Formats: sequence, structure tokens, C-alpha cells
Amino acid sequence: MTKKTTRPSWRNSFLAIVRYELLWNIRKKKFLGVVILAFVFATLALVLPVLLSNINKVPNEPNPDYVVTTGIGFGGFAFFLFALVSVMNSISGEFESGSIVPLLTKPVSRTTIYLGKIFAAFLTVLVAYILLTIYLTLGGFLAYGPQNNLHLVFISLLGSIISTMIWIAIVLAMGSISKSSMLAALLGFGIWFGLNIASTILSMFSNQAWVLTYTPGSGVSGTLSIPGQNIQSRISTGTDAIATNLVTYILHPTANVNYSRIEFNFSPGSQGWTLVTLYTEPLSLVVARSIAVAAIYIFVFNFLAWYALKRAQITE
Repeated sequence: MTKKTTRPSWRNSFLAIVRYELLWNIRKKKFLGVVILAFVFATLALVLPVLLSNINKVPNEPNPDYVVTTGIGFGGFAFFLFALVSVMNSISGEFESGSIVPLLTKPVSRTTIYLGKIFAAFLTVLVAYILLTIYLTLGGFLAYGPQNNLHLVFISLLGSIISTMIWIAIVLAMGSISKSSMLAALLGFGIWFGLNIASTILSMFSNQAWVLTYTPGSGVSGTLSIPGQNIQSRISTGTDAIATNLVTYILHPTANVNYSRIEFNFSPGSQGWTLVTLYTEPLSLVVARSIAVAAIYIFVFNFLAWYALKRAQITE
């Protein structure tokens, strides 16, 4: 009599892929390096203002909203870096090392493999961001006194995860299609760098900067205006700023964002340039649009990455 081979359950297969990917991520020196670097920058962001205040003999002003308005302590480039070191080898590295052959010959569907890898990347980034959030919360108490609205820390963490998942999807798609870790890194960095350069230039000089609200990254730069307050500050309106904009909206639901551009004027007696107001929109619209755009990019690029893995030809 021949024994029947029992196919492992989907749950066990999925968890095995997740465990395999998590162990791989933990062993990556570049991932550990980025985590250490993130903690170093977070420490500098906390310590430097206090040191400068002491050097200048100026009291360090309390900031009760420091924790909730800082996010996890860094901006879009760090989101991209965490995404890059988490998944740049996730699929392409399997093809380069040849480990894709034994992986795909196991009784596990490619869809399960992909879902396990993307979930492991999510868990990896989530744990790193939770540790950073705890560190910044404790540091905020020490540097800036008692903190308000700490119930919004979870919202800030969630927004940062969403922003990072966009770049994870993009890098995964580049790696799945090219089957090269180097190309995945270069293409991902090219997309991030190109969009940020375009954002800076178009926000300052173009009437058509609104196009950037539908691209991943920092988006259009605007000026936050809160009714009843004279304070105005520059903000980014793209997918990288979901965390800070979401918290700001919850704290100030009537806030607006003003957009303007620089217009040069070299006529005699002029100062050389003027600031031209383009339009104004509520912060609620900015937040809703950036979340919707993020969801679309996460779905589209994950679909491309999954489809490329599904159709990949494996030769031993």
C-alpha cells in the first residue's frame, strides 16, 4: 500500500513562509544598520534642541504635542529606506541565489508565498516603528515635558505604516519584474528621488503642481492655516505625510492648506519675485485623498509584484 501524502494546510504554509522571511530580515545587516541609524537620528532630534538651548542659555520650551506631531521621528526618505532594506531581496534575491527553485517546488502556491513575504515585511516594519515610537515617547517626556493627546500615537504609527507600505509594494514590484536586487534598489530610489525633485520644483514654480497629489511621495508643498491662529507652517500633502497630516486634522478639523508659487518679476523697483496664491483646500480633503492614493498604489504595485511572481518561469 502506498501512503497518501498530506498537503500542509494553508495556515501552516503561510506561517512557515512568514517565519522564513522574518528570520531572513532579522539577519540582514543592512536592515539592522537602518534601524540603528533611525535610533541615532531620533536621539539627535531629541537631544540637539536641548543642547542648543543650554549653550545659548535659553530655557527649553515645553512642547506638549511633540510626540504626536513628530510621527516616528523621520520623514519620507526613512520610509523608503525601511521599505528598501526589508524587501529589496525578498523576491529578487531568491532568483539570484537560486533558492527560488526549492521554494516553488514545495506544495505551496505562489500566492501563499507572496502573501507570506508581504506580511513578514509588514511585521518587520511594524515592530521597528513600535520600538521607535516608544523611544520617542519616552524621550519627548524627558526633553519637552508632559505630552498631550498620546491616544493619537497609534494613529501616527498607522499613518507611517501606510506610507511605508507604498514603497514596499513599489520595491517588491521592481524586484519581481527585474529579478535583480540591484535593479529593484536603483529603480526604487530613482522613483523616490525623481518624485521628490519634481515635488520641490513644481511646488515652487508651476501652476500644475496639483498633479503631484496623485503620485507617491511628498506631494505638493503648501501652507497650513488654522482658523483663529496666526501661526502658519509649511506642510507636505503627499502620501509620505499621511501620519502628521492625519494627526493635525484630528487636532484641527477646520484647518486649510494654501497653495502658492513663486513668480519672478525683474521690473525696476520690484523685489525680483512675488508669491502668487493658487488655491486653498481643506486639510480633510488632503488627508482623504492621500489615503485613497496610497491604497491605490499599494494595491496596484502589489498586484504587479504578485503577477510577475505568478508568471515567472523557473529553470533548475
